[in-house]
Amino acid sequence: MNATVQRQLPLGPTDNPHQAAQAQLRPEKNHAHVRFINLGKTYEGQQGPVAALQNIDLDIQRGEVFGIIGRSGAGKSSLIRTINRLEQPSSGRVLIDQLDIGEYDEDALVKLRRRIGMIFQHFNLMSAKTVWQNVELPLKVAGVPKEQRQRKVAELLELVGLQDKHKAYPAQLSGGQKQRVGIARALVHDPAILLCDEATSALDPETTQSILGLLREINQRLGLTIILITHEMAVIREICDRVVVLEQGRVVEQGPVWQVFGDPQHQVSKTLLAPLQHGLPEDLQARLQAHPQNPDAAVVLDLQFSGAGNSEPDLSALFGAFGGKVSLLHGGVERIQGHALGHLLLSIAHSPLSLEELLARARKQAQHAKVLGYVV
Repeated sequence: MNATVQRQLPLGPTDNPHQAAQAQLRPEKNHAHVRFINLGKTYEGQQGPVAALQNIDLDIQRGEVFGIIGRSGAGKSSLIRTINRLEQPSSGRVLIDQLDIGEYDEDALVKLRRRIGMIFQHFNLMSAKTVWQNVELPLKVAGVPKEQRQRKVAELLELVGLQDKHKAYPAQLSGGQKQRVGIARALVHDPAILLCDEATSALDPETTQSILGLLREINQRLGLTIILITHEMAVIREICDRVVVLEQGRVVEQGPVWQVFGDPQHQVSKTLLAPLQHGLPEDLQARLQAHPQNPDAAVVLDLQFSGAGNSEPDLSALFGAFGGKVSLLHGGVERIQGHALGHLLLSIAHSPLSLEELLARARKQAQHAKVLGYVV
């Protein structure tokens, strides 16, 4: 996806009901959609107060897909639930379109929550109701006339690809289909913001991809701001524009996805990214020596491409710069938001250059380079 997408919808009358509904939450089109200002949340625990969130300052732009990631207990759920006031902050403020929702009374909160859709890890469907009835229920509760309800439910079931399952019950659906029902239900009031609470954690990898594809389509077609929390970096990589990393209730890193993935600065970010990295294969690890054992030993360099400069690795320039025999041992490069990221492990034997010269030339081609050891 492109970096931060900002959609500007008209504030005046419109024939598009989704745009009109969104415009009500958009008094200042050029400002952040959601803003956290010095936000804190404290719970009372058995051993005394527990700080779930501390000094959170974040801006989430209109129309972007924003990811919140962290280990268990980092404060992800507490943070996302302050957006619709399911959690009341202990300190600080939450602003939506520059309006402080902490000042809302019960009537204003009901209206706010209808404008903020939410989908959950375990779907939260009513087992005794059909797919159609599950999606229709929030509209019935809101007093929407029957004809409008029918039109809206039909439209949403087509959007999520379940028009032929409208008479089915949740027990007859797969996990992915249940989540699609949850997404359709979350969209019934034409929300401007969609919150996703570990929405793919209960799904298999193939189904996860289909749900992420649907969320991306919804983001692009409807212009929603999507805010999702997850513990899976692969989900962030697939769909998000920007990401924030939480640890013990604090922001430890944030930025465009390509930047955080390409050159993580905090140890928590590095730990979360570790499952996606190309680790050193066992056979190569077994051969690696700290010092050259004979004149034929090849030095192994690890070249990291962080995406900075928006250029791809130039293999011909790399191989030509080192002299001697250059081999590609391991690694890979992927593209995120138009930036090439990854690691390449090269072995270099019989080069006329010194180790310092090899590293200097490597660092002209890659953002980071280091010696891992030597192999024969």
